[in-house]
Parts: sequence; structure tokens; C-alpha cells
Amino acid sequence: MKKFLIAGNWKMHKTTAEAVSFAEEIKAKNLENAEDVAVLAPFTQLSELGKALAGSGIKFGAQNVHFEPSGAFTGEISVPMLEEIGVDYCIVGHSERREYFGETDKTVNLKLKALIAAGITPILCVGESLEVREAQGEQTFVASQLIADFEAMPISDVAKVVIAYEPIWAIGTGKTATPDQAEEMCAFIRGVMGGMYSNEVADQMLILYGGSMKPSNAADLLSKPDINGGLIGGASLKADDLAAIADAANALK
Repeated sequence: MKKFLIAGNWKMHKTTAEAVSFAEEIKAKNLENAEDVAVLAPFTQLSELGKALAGSGIKFGAQNVHFEPSGAFTGEISVPMLEEIGVDYCIVGHSERREYFGETDKTVNLKLKALIAAGITPILCVGESLEVREAQGEQTFVASQLIADFEAMPISDVAKVVIAYEPIWAIGTGKTATPDQAEEMCAFIRGVMGGMYSNEVADQMLILYGGSMKPSNAADLLSKPDINGGLIGGASLKADDLAAIADAANALK
């Protein structure tokens, strides 16, 4: 049976009260395979969101973390802080973090290792800009990200990382890679991981597509053999839309 993860990335949206209200709405959907659904919320919401989702099977997580366990890093959040709340997932290396906040492949690598050591599943984002794609350099670019992000990671930890392919040109733009374009890159990513480690490890990995996935296109994208789900942006802000995408995944099992 194909494995799926439908992860909603709320970015900088919702108050804590709105997050709790969303949790009640999504729980009322009685989602089949609810454990395949996760909500990735701002730090201020995580504690109350976790309590609101308790017992539903739906997972929750953070959108970023620092790699150091503590220190003079004003405004940052550590892995132990996330552990205390009990999060299941944490996004690492989202293109917005890379572009606006100086995230590098070096810090991504350190964050992946820190999260894995704590038993929190990282969702690693990789993907190219429109300029790189138009120059037909997307595969070289994404492969270079993967090589750097997984540097010196033991093979036993590799499959603990979820990879999300997010073409930067399709994030929040309303543009979406065609199902064939998305499958081509997700298959390429699986192939790179197979070459770096082993095909067995690569086959165990969840590879998501992120970039304007919504109820109207979810089934076509999720039906592709190397796409194990989605990192959902705008469509995850409404319980009806996130549930519809989750239903599309369940229909393909």
C-alpha cells in the first residue's frame, strides 16, 4: 500500500484561538487514516494546537527550529522546546527561510541531525527557482541541495527524513507544476537518494510535492507513483480543503 503524508503549512497565519477552532473542525471530519495528516503551525499556537488535536490521530509540527539546544540566539526556538510540546514534525529549509532568513544547506544539515536525534521527523524542502528551471538546471540544482543537506548523515537515519519538492516558482503563485513535471522531479529525487545511499532506503522515503496543491488538482498529483503526499500552503488554512486533499489520498490507497 502506498504511504501518504498530507501536511498543511500554515506559514504566518491564524491566531491560537483560530488554530484551536480549526482543530475542532478538522476533527469533526473523522478523517480516514488521520495519522497521515499533519498541521505545521506558528510556534505560538503549537502547545494549544497539540492539546486540541490530542486523540484525533492528526499530527502537528513546527515550521522551523534552531540546531543548537540552547544559547544566545534571540528569537529562536530549540529542539528541546519542541520536544517538550510533543511535536511530530518540523519543516527544515523552506524556500522562504532560505530566501528571507539566511537558511543555508549547512544549517539545514545541522537541523536535520538535531531533529532526528530527538525523534522529531524533519520535512526537508528542496526546489528550484523559475530562473533555474528556464535554464534547464533544476536537476543539478536539487541534487546539489540533497548532497549538501544529507552530508555525513548515517544511512540508518536517512529514511527518517521526509523530502518535500517545492518548485519556488509554484509557491503561493497559483502556478502548479503539471503532474508529469512533479512526478519527474520526485522520481529524480528518489533516484538521487538511491545513488547516495541505496534503492531500498530511497523506496522507504516519503517524497511530497509542494506548490499550490489544492482539492482540484490533488488526485492527479497524488496518483503519481513517486509522490507520497503534499506540503500544502494556502489550501491547508480551511479544514474543508485540507480534508478534501486527505480524502483524495485515501481514495488512492
